[in-house]
Amino acid sequence: MEERHYDASDITILEGLEAVRLRPGMYIGSTGPRGLHHILWEIVDNAIDEAANGFADKIDVRLYKDGSVSVEDNGRGIPTDIHPKTKVSGVQVVFTQLHAGGKFDEHNYSFSGGLHGVGASVTNALSKWLKVRVYNHGSTYEMSFHSAYDPKKKKYESGVPDGPLVDTKKRTKRHGTFVHFMPDDAVFSTTEFQLETVSRRLNELAFLNKGLSISLTDERITRNEFEAQGAEGDVQLDLAGASEPYSVVFRYDGGIADFVQYLNEGKTKLYQRPLYYKAERDGILVEFAIQHSTDFTESLFSYVNNIPTPEGGFHEMGFRGGLTRMLNDYARDNKLLKDKDANFLGEDFREGLTAVLSVKMKNVQFEGQTKTKLGNPEARVPVESCVVEGLRALAADPKYKRAFEETVKKAQGAARARLAARQAKDTARAKNSIDSLTLVGKLAACTGRKAELNELFIVEGDSAGGTAKQARVRQFQSILPLRGKPLNVEKKRLEQVLANEEIRTLISALGTGIGNDFNLDKLNYHKVIILSDADQDGFHIRCILLTFFFRYMRELVSAGHVYIGMPPLYKVYKPNGVEEYAYDDNELQAKIDKVGRGYLIQRYKGLGEMSADQLWKTTMDPVRRNLTQVTVEDAVEAEEMIAKLMGDRVEGRKEFLSRYANFNKTDAFMARVQKKESDDEEA
Repeated sequence: MEERHYDASDITILEGLEAVRLRPGMYIGSTGPRGLHHILWEIVDNAIDEAANGFADKIDVRLYKDGSVSVEDNGRGIPTDIHPKTKVSGVQVVFTQLHAGGKFDEHNYSFSGGLHGVGASVTNALSKWLKVRVYNHGSTYEMSFHSAYDPKKKKYESGVPDGPLVDTKKRTKRHGTFVHFMPDDAVFSTTEFQLETVSRRLNELAFLNKGLSISLTDERITRNEFEAQGAEGDVQLDLAGASEPYSVVFRYDGGIADFVQYLNEGKTKLYQRPLYYKAERDGILVEFAIQHSTDFTESLFSYVNNIPTPEGGFHEMGFRGGLTRMLNDYARDNKLLKDKDANFLGEDFREGLTAVLSVKMKNVQFEGQTKTKLGNPEARVPVESCVVEGLRALAADPKYKRAFEETVKKAQGAARARLAARQAKDTARAKNSIDSLTLVGKLAACTGRKAELNELFIVEGDSAGGTAKQARVRQFQSILPLRGKPLNVEKKRLEQVLANEEIRTLISALGTGIGNDFNLDKLNYHKVIILSDADQDGFHIRCILLTFFFRYMRELVSAGHVYIGMPPLYKVYKPNGVEEYAYDDNELQAKIDKVGRGYLIQRYKGLGEMSADQLWKTTMDPVRRNLTQVTVEDAVEAEEMIAKLMGDRVEGRKEFLSRYANFNKTDAFMARVQKKESDDEEA
């Protein structure tokens, strides 16, 4: 092998924002819809930090018809004076230098979500253009940036200033920052901001910042068009709304107490007023609100400096510990627990609990730039102390007496159910029916022993299961056919879940156990693939299984082990053997054009209609298949969706389906295809 010369000249130094442009995924996670919205959140979070520290009370977000977006706040405004080290304005430093910002020094921001100092500069680097306007000291300052290929330097320049910061000499009493930018379509697979995604996040931020007004305007859609979406029958529309853009203002004077009520909408609450408390301990501001319902699952949503922490962390440990300790003390003090009785477990008090925990602190250590888990051990004790202190203060108030009594009563029922579930599991173990359940005739197990290489296909019905067994590669693919629909676990306790044979079989196949016995390290398959028919029954089974994973094996989803198999909807073919597969209605026309005149179409209504060879080529072959990984990027949205689709509240389900479902889409598309065929024949 020839020895290559290698010295310091071979080391590439990425200057300015080049690193962001070259590896955007390192900074925003992906270049898909998630990453697109991330660059907006970076600017929104800067405005939120101004509000969280008491410098702003209004934020305006606007989506424009050309695809750009703006964020404006009435905070202090980005510093406009000259930076002593770089000799350029503070605005230019913020938008062109990575790891530069005013949040590293604690005297500027007591609490901040943007601790890495890369937000504004990353947004600039990944935009075609960005404009910033700052109002402070009675003046209006403006600066703009662009990203484009520089033929002289023979490289792409990112976030280049069009000139220095300019004082426009326009006097004003306003204060704050306005940022307007256009995402670069050379970076992102899509540059279309989703109104629902933006609206949901801004609504959440308004809940977390009591009294803050956040307005959202979407110039791409009129108020009438928005109101007409999903409307049933004739709807009376406002004449003024024909051209007026859709706009909404989020403001909650009850803060996270209002958030809990919003999350519990449609549920049967044990007490009507959420328990709310706010205190500071050791420099950490702790705010929490809780409310119990007749449901059986726990819903805890935690935030640190307004950033969601769906993977939890030390603040959640402190919250759960404080809740358990204080409520056990309350039960004993009020003779609801006898001296001989064992304490309730934390899970007993958390059955049916909806809680929002918001923590604000300095020197936050998030695990990674995506900020999904709090890594500060010092947060645990202050949070636990505040929760105990807060609940004791609330318990001393007569108007909350019923809330505490109902909570303990609920825990008593949960404890009885827990003991019954433990007995059921012990009995099941003794009968060899869960941990070592005989799966002969159900699970077609693979021969591979390396879990990281193995895949489990959960298939609907014996017919599809038989085809999948013929199609699979025995070395790493296992098939588990479902016989009948599994149990909808949304309104069921654990012992009821364990009584369902399909669920027990699935638990046994996965090997992880369930509930407190769940252990991800024992997972037998690193890809768990739900493979159901593309009809209403198939979608229902998919929803049931996802609800089970979300409620009882959420770590399986969070760790990225759950997937949806995507079988094709159509085969476009000719008798001479030419064939193409379309996975959705949008792809069908392209496949028709590719196959050409004389084509035939087969619409697959079930997996059982496919041969083993077709199922392998289209759905099971790792090289050619389409898999959708199930993630929980927004736990609040997932909670809301599952409660609506799988819960008891029929009105919420009907409202959701009327707005988003379009059951006639495929039929309408096929009608157009048939008309085109007819026109072709006449031609």
